[in-house]
Amino acid sequence: MGKKKDLDSMYQELMNNRDTKEDAGARLFKFFLGLIMLAVGLFMIFQNINVSSTWGMGGYFYHIGNFGISNGMIMLPIIIGIGMLFFMRKRIYGWIVLAIGIIFVLLSVLMTTNIHWRTTNGYVFIIMFGLTAAGAGLVLRELFRKD
Repeated sequence: MGKKKDLDSMYQELMNNRDTKEDAGARLFKFFLGLIMLAVGLFMIFQNINVSSTWGMGGYFYHIGNFGISNGMIMLPIIIGIGMLFFMRKRIYGWIVLAIGIIFVLLSVLMTTNIHWRTTNGYVFIIMFGLTAAGAGLVLRELFRKD
């Protein structure tokens, strides 16, 4: 009777080890499948978004009372910063002015950006967001699994 018990426990241990190895491969497959599904879903979503900008079309970036700063005047700190880099001995001030100018240009472009969703049918909409949600769910489940 003792030998049968030992054989049963050895068999259970062998089966548990085999299941663990198969489970690790399956988990890795599920993770990468989820990653691919997430990537395809996000790709499809971003393919259906139109981005346009009205920057440089005679508009104004910022208004102070009745005075408006035009988009062309936003380039002025960049030009002054470049001039300061070549003129001044302490170049740190030139770099600061140049950085401020670049930040102003980036902000003005972002503030005049319009994002529009393309017209699509319901089937494609469900596929896009379904792939994204299912892929994210698989990836998160495998990442935060407690075994």
